Amino acid sequence: MSMLIIKILLGLLGLGVVVFVHELGHFLAARLVGIEVEAFSIGWGNPILRKQVGSVEYRLGMFPLGGYCKMRGENEFQEAYERQQQAIAPTPGTFFGVSPGRRIIVSLAGPLFNLCFAVLALSVIWGLGFDVTTLGNRIVLASSISPEEQYPADEAQLKTGDRIVQINGRPIATYHDIQEMIAVNPEQELSLQVEREGTMHTLKVRPSLDKRTGAGKIGVYFWADPVVASVAPGSPAAIGGLQSGDRILRVNGTDFPYTVALLPIIRNQPPILSVEFEREGAILQTELVLSYTDEGGAELGIRYQAVQYQTPRLGPLAALRKGAEETWKTLVVSLRSLGLLFKGIDLTQAVSGPVRITYMVGDAATEGFEQGVGAGFRSMASFLSLISIALCVMNLLPLPVLDGGMILLFIIEGIKRKPLHPRAIMVFQTIGVVLIFGLMAFAVLGDILYLAHR
Repeated sequence: MSMLIIKILLGLLGLGVVVFVHELGHFLAARLVGIEVEAFSIGWGNPILRKQVGSVEYRLGMFPLGGYCKMRGENEFQEAYERQQQAIAPTPGTFFGVSPGRRIIVSLAGPLFNLCFAVLALSVIWGLGFDVTTLGNRIVLASSISPEEQYPADEAQLKTGDRIVQINGRPIATYHDIQEMIAVNPEQELSLQVEREGTMHTLKVRPSLDKRTGAGKIGVYFWADPVVASVAPGSPAAIGGLQSGDRILRVNGTDFPYTVALLPIIRNQPPILSVEFEREGAILQTELVLSYTDEGGAELGIRYQAVQYQTPRLGPLAALRKGAEETWKTLVVSLRSLGLLFKGIDLTQAVSGPVRITYMVGDAATEGFEQGVGAGFRSMASFLSLISIALCVMNLLPLPVLDGGMILLFIIEGIKRKPLHPRAIMVFQTIGVVLIFGLMAFAVLGDILYLAHR
């Protein structure tokens, strides 16, 4: 329970930063174009802290999710509608008292500040350098583990033991590179350069769409040699006497050439595993007594050898360029992913609400902090940059209530060269409120189902 509380607190802190950046963009842009700001709040609900500075009241809301920048006169359309006016009377210093172009600048500023935050966060990460733990580019076919199923990798004639060295001309060095290219290209044909027993082959594969996650998949696992890197104290492996450097040869009489070979072995949840292993040239044997989770998983307490490397520390300009490149790549993937929402994916898994996002931010941070303070801040900053980009994309959608919806209204007003009728704005915003609350209820339901399985 204490770890859950820590994750929630870190998640709230992280989301508070992203929201602060977004609302700061609106705040500064409003001041710049001559709109008076009445209140600037982090969090919703009754303020638990407030301080008046000049004409602005700064607040900390009771519920630390979200926030707002309250501009003078931004609800004048509602008052004009109630008075049955034909147009909103422009008043200097108010939201509707400035031109549509200036209102567009204010609406754009929040999402653009989120984009700038992502560039800055990723630039700092690349400037400091970071550790990467992954596996090599050698693969195991999922059909080797589950022979009853066929996958795109089988149709492409990939084989277990192949090394994928290029995808669409991009060099592939690690399994992370494979995941990255496959995940963002569902239902798109990819050209693979594959090394097989010293010979190069060119193959074509079309990743299928995983409707649970919205990502592409071809049906491969990583190949990891079954050499023990470390053993968790008190785990079945530790009790069974396994040590760092041991190489597992067979489990329950079945050859064990790679670590994922364990999956079919424990499918029927045997209570004891008979393990044959090599240590310093000698062949030894032991037994591991297992317990299983409700989902059928078993934790042996073994960490296998992986590929670890430190990225180089880049100079300020190189880091900024890398941060911008990474932000652009993530932005493109986010935009492409929007189209997948209409291809039958499981929306309860693909659409995250505030509860799940808070948990995921906190989870990423705590896992990083377990490896050190620096790793914790890097992990949290990386995840927040992703959230920030997603917030930018979602807010720019031309939907009522969102920044993109407001921009659409102001563009129409600019084209017509006359103020919009208050009733039109009222209907547009009312539809938006219904849509947003409906989506929020759906997302929170998905969050509850997600956390129920954690």
